[in-house]
Amino acid sequence: MLNDRQLRLLLDNLTSAVLVLDENLSLCYLNSAAEDLVAVSSARASGQPLEEVVRENPAALQALRSALASGEKYTVRRALWLLHNLEECTVDYSVTPLTELGLLLLEVQSMDRLLRIAREDALISAQETTRNLVRGMAHEVKNPLGGIRGAAQLLQRELSELDDDGLGEYTQIIIEEADRLRNLVDRMLGPRVPVKLQPVNVHTITERVAQLVEAECSGELIIQRDYDPSIPDIPADSEQLIQAVLNIARNAMQAIEENIGFADGSLIIRTRVQRQFTIGRRHCSLVCRIDIVDNGPGIPEDIRERIFYPMISGRAEGSGLGLSISQHIINQHRGLIKCESQPGQTEFQIYLPLAMDSP
Repeated sequence: MLNDRQLRLLLDNLTSAVLVLDENLSLCYLNSAAEDLVAVSSARASGQPLEEVVRENPAALQALRSALASGEKYTVRRALWLLHNLEECTVDYSVTPLTELGLLLLEVQSMDRLLRIAREDALISAQETTRNLVRGMAHEVKNPLGGIRGAAQLLQRELSELDDDGLGEYTQIIIEEADRLRNLVDRMLGPRVPVKLQPVNVHTITERVAQLVEAECSGELIIQRDYDPSIPDIPADSEQLIQAVLNIARNAMQAIEENIGFADGSLIIRTRVQRQFTIGRRHCSLVCRIDIVDNGPGIPEDIRERIFYPMISGRAEGSGLGLSISQHIINQHRGLIKCESQPGQTEFQIYLPLAMDSP
């Protein structure tokens, strides 16, 4: 037979979170996984009502009481828990009444990581599909553009021999517009040069971006730096990464300027190290996170899920290419961009692995 110490050791080595409640729905025990999930120790939570540590809804509490009375098991999928520290998490949990002991056993699986991986996989897949579509379209567009430009040049040459400057102006317009369309297509495709990864101090990137934004707004917008100086060098292509971060920061600056003005604007550039992060399906023990936060109007809800696609913009004069290019550059760095937006605050988070050989 296992003694109490052995049983606790067994439970503490489970990956599933285990919570035990008494007949008053107060916590009796949390294993190590449960302590990590709800961010409180078993010793501190012991004796506290469940709703003081985790809140779901009144119906969930009533279901727990009913299970204790009836002895029936049940399972809840995709429950949203509000923790005592005001963080939210999505969980699946099973409730098993131990009627002879007057206890309830909750087995909990956090779904946040799985849901995030699924969302990221869908986003990366959609972006790759869009990029392939753009590549195909660019090829089909650039071929006739080359023919149009060449024919216009020949016609311009013939007209110059006839000293017909009036018609020559029209051919020059054709050539210039063909060049403009070709450049637009090239911008949609993003940088053609593959990234050249070298050890880079991330703050040389963020400082360069901050300086460029400050120059563009003539210093009227105050940029707040919140840096973690302990971040080691990251493997990156400095020039391309500056472009990726600058596109996001410039969008934030323009949104502030057009909606609330620089005097009331706030732009924060923050750096942090994050542990045990998954990019796609690749686990990274350490990643560098760059946050770009503004207090502008937020991204319109109808385009919020599509902002990284080409030609999607929330601004009347926006090209809709900046974020698509940024996403492409970050993907080349094997990183990830996330965005959370609501009226009054938009936050972009760029995640970059600190080692390119992460498994």
